[in-house]
Amino acid sequence: MAGPLGRIVAQIIVMSTGVISRAFVQAYRQAVHNASHGNVASTAAKTTLRKKNEMPLQQAREILNFPSSSTPTAEEVQKQFERYFKANDPSSGGSYYLQSKIHTAKETLSAVINKAQ
Repeated sequence: MAGPLGRIVAQIIVMSTGVISRAFVQAYRQAVHNASHGNVASTAAKTTLRKKNEMPLQQAREILNFPSSSTPTAEEVQKQFERYFKANDPSSGGSYYLQSKIHTAKETLSAVINKAQ
């Protein structure tokens, strides 16, 4: 009885060792590849976090109702921001999502204005 059971256990151990060693080699190759390419996953995660609060300049202008050809002043941006932010207040039936978009548009335009000065 111990003979056939021992043989089965030995085969399971040999097969498991082969599978584990192949997985280890593949993981090592992937780690070497990632190291040589600047860790793509980490870069993608950082890019996603950085872009989360960024908005294209054209979209920011559209949200705050500025023509695409003009560069508004900081006062104009603040005035439009306050107008639209108040109009979309959730307590008066507005949308938090739209308020977030308006806030991000203001931040985007303010950054462009500050960079230009």
